Amino acid sequence: MKLLSIQISTAVEIQPQGTNEWWDKEWRTSFFKKPVTDPVWLGYEGLRGDECADSKHHGGVDKAVCVYASEHYPYWTQITGIDPLPHGGFAENFTTEGLLETEICVGDIYSLGEATVQISQPRQPCWKLSRRWKIKDLSAQVEANGFTGFYFRVIHHGHVKPGDSLELRGRPNPRWTLQICNEIMHQKKGGAEAALQLSRCPDLSGSWKDHLWRRSSPERWS
Repeated sequence: MKLLSIQISTAVEIQPQGTNEWWDKEWRTSFFKKPVTDPVWLGYEGLRGDECADSKHHGGVDKAVCVYASEHYPYWTQITGIDPLPHGGFAENFTTEGLLETEICVGDIYSLGEATVQISQPRQPCWKLSRRWKIKDLSAQVEANGFTGFYFRVIHHGHVKPGDSLELRGRPNPRWTLQICNEIMHQKKGGAEAALQLSRCPDLSGSWKDHLWRRSSPERWS
């Protein structure tokens, strides 16, 4: 397993172009990430120099680093017709090799350069992905096929760089692959009982725990 590339960005204001298209709106985003080649400091809330444009829904300790598998890029290039589709095209900080949603689990712990990281949740793609590439249903496609990517929380900070290996150090929750988590969250597979069981996974992010708990026990929130 390998970290192929690192991408960071500051938040920018995108101005309308006057086309009256659905995507042609004013918006603030840090989606346009650029590659870095030198070692970067990875702290507990993310990479030095990377900025979150919407701290209500993104960022924080449970979403310190957004990760996407390079193996998905050929599929999206074919589907979207965008060629080349560069690493960072899904606004990920880390583009990786060997970390697929079907094979990795919530709570997996990896050493990476000087740092130690842990999978906290699958990514839930937002509307900005569709607006970035001007494909109205792109976020929905990502959610439906499960090529979502995921987030790392940082267990121990340190420098990381492109080319570093990711070494699995622990798998406390082998039951909860990211594929299964996505199916429970987005397709509601297994109903309320599955949502309840997943919400009890100690290494799952707080926002997912809350959402799944509310779904499994609506009477407690009425």
